Amino acid sequence: MTINVDPSWLPFLKEEFEKPYFQDLSNFISKEYENNTCFPPATDIFNAFSHTSFKNLKVVIIGQDPYHGNGQAHGLCFSVNEDVAHPPSLINIFKELEQDLGIPYPKSGNLNKWADQGVFLLNATLTVREGEAGSHQKKGWEQFTDAVIKIINEHKEQVVFLLWGGYAKKKAKLIDKHKHFILETGHPSPLSANRGFWFGNKHFSKTNYLLEQVGLQPVAW
Repeated sequence: MTINVDPSWLPFLKEEFEKPYFQDLSNFISKEYENNTCFPPATDIFNAFSHTSFKNLKVVIIGQDPYHGNGQAHGLCFSVNEDVAHPPSLINIFKELEQDLGIPYPKSGNLNKWADQGVFLLNATLTVREGEAGSHQKKGWEQFTDAVIKIINEHKEQVVFLLWGGYAKKKAKLIDKHKHFILETGHPSPLSANRGFWFGNKHFSKTNYLLEQVGLQPVAW
């Protein structure tokens, strides 16, 4: 398995990479990519860690599983490659962004721009088999990404965690709310959004307000 991360992550992740569970996970993923079509591409698995350095990280958005359609996933939660149709959850994210900050609905669903500004777009599971949602869950990824959240919690301060939906909200127990900011709302999926659990959360403006309060540059969403 190819591990491409910004060098600033290595002092914090080196020990995790050497643990037996991660070795088992790495072997499993290597075989999966050899024998099946999997997403994101092998070189993009750790894209969240290469686009957002540990030093610059100031916001965390937690997703669950990568998109499992061809050409969609590229290693950032909720994000898709250029010129790919926007999945339903991303459509609702952009609609809320438009309502909240008046930002015109973007043509591209690629969120590299957010990641490069310190918005860490982390899926709990970093890989998936084509057309099989959840196919790489419970193989070790969740243990790794929980460890990542704990590392951020311990070694950073005043990070804004955006927990969207029930799965992400469970990660709140890994975060010290006296040291960091936690904003929770429903998931942007149509099922949740159409029942009134997503729109109007104003997480984008709230995040920027919190960042400015602690002297950090707001995100150009």
